Amino acid sequence: MENDELVAAQWQIIGILFEIVKLQQTNSDLDMEYFQILTKDKMEKPRLEKIITEKRQNSETIGRLLKQLET
Repeated sequence: MENDELVAAQWQIIGILFEIVKLQQTNSDLDMEYFQILTKDKMEKPRLEKIITEKRQNSETIGRLLKQLET
């Protein structure tokens, strides 16, 4: 039974790490979009604010996921 629990825990860790990588990639993509908007002549302030909000939410989620890995 211990082996099954170990495998389940490993799958849980893999799932958490996958989510972290996915959110980090999303934040990287948002960074690219943010800087592309900044270089345009026409500022898209509402979109910039949405990007910042989404990046903040992703970072908070990453923080919670990392805390799960501590336990």
